[in-house]
Amino acid sequence: MDARPLHESDATPAARRLSSLGEEIRRMAECFEEDGALGVVLIDARGLGPIEPQHGGDALHHAMSNLGQLVRELVADRLSVNDSIVAGETGRNEIAIFLFRGDDEVDFFKRDLDRIRRRVNHGLAQRGQRAGYPYMKSVPPFLVGTGTALRNPTTRSELQIRQALEAARDHIDLVARLESRRRRKELFELVIERKIYSVYEPIVEVNTKTVFGYEALARGPDGTDLHSPMTLFNLASEQDFIFQLDSLCRRSGLDGARDLPGGAKLFLNVRPSTIHDPNFRADALERTLQSCELQPSDVVFEVSEQESIQNFDIFREVRDYYGNLGFQIALDDVGAGYASLEAVMELEPDFIKVDRAFCTKIDEDPGRQQLLAALQSLADRIGARIIGEGLDTIEELETLGKIGIEFGQGWLFGKPHPLRSK
Repeated sequence: MDARPLHESDATPAARRLSSLGEEIRRMAECFEEDGALGVVLIDARGLGPIEPQHGGDALHHAMSNLGQLVRELVADRLSVNDSIVAGETGRNEIAIFLFRGDDEVDFFKRDLDRIRRRVNHGLAQRGQRAGYPYMKSVPPFLVGTGTALRNPTTRSELQIRQALEAARDHIDLVARLESRRRRKELFELVIERKIYSVYEPIVEVNTKTVFGYEALARGPDGTDLHSPMTLFNLASEQDFIFQLDSLCRRSGLDGARDLPGGAKLFLNVRPSTIHDPNFRADALERTLQSCELQPSDVVFEVSEQESIQNFDIFREVRDYYGNLGFQIALDDVGAGYASLEAVMELEPDFIKVDRAFCTKIDEDPGRQQLLAALQSLADRIGARIIGEGLDTIEELETLGKIGIEFGQGWLFGKPHPLRSK
């Protein structure tokens, strides 16, 4: 059968509804028997899976419908009247494009099927955020594979269609393994070649508007997707490379702080596992600091609240061990969705870094002001000092000052940048 484009009348809302494989399998079997050959392009949408536990089944259904519509837009000009776009089998977040062709259409199976796969893959990379909106902020990962079948009249058509679908899943699994291998090699080379550098964001005294310290922020190679620290650490977590990457980031933060202005403190992000790094124990750490012309009293270790709450005892071990060496400890991301007050009381850090969600437009929000005032009262009781993160306006800074908060951090004071010698 020739691949005729869909008629305008076929592009009705009813035609665009995402049917299920079960609903379409009988009709597709008839098309397969008529045409004699089949190509499948399968989109694995497991990246949309987190939507359901967070927002419910209806939200996931909405996202899958969005994805189905986007896929249809990407391939509409390649569909014949018999072709189908359907949701995969129950329990799988997947969408399949079934393309029925004659067994004499050699060019389609040699070239066109893979061109369609590449078009879908590229289109989802560029526009895939539409599928997860408004439940996901970034483009979820999609994997695309293909499968084929030639009609065998001795075997049920439905079974052969499902076998072609399974072949597409096998293709996706192979693509995923190869991509994982490539990403691991990329991360390994980045770590072994030490392609990490640090930029520094100022932390400012609210009342005097003078610099109190700088937070070291790791960056991967410019112009790559690994430039983002979030992407870097997500990949490192996936590849079981967190410890190695974290060690490199710490060393980069110290190396880049050789030009730290006198009297300013260096805020260095660490993980609880840092205490098990032999290069970050007493003698080795002292030698590292000496080479960077720093003293323990110059450095504040930041540990995220999420990691701390997973095990209070480990945090206390880190706090006490490094505190005895002369370092101070900051609890980072306080308020970012975890048991903040419990963490603050249990851990008694030297600094409390309040997540930007509590500081953004605080000058316009009495409720946020009351929350930070209560946290400031708690900080006073345990001898901690608060740093408000994510400041963008002078009004936010002044409001923190009225509450009694000592320090602020954010792009109000400039974007992070490398330190430079005078």
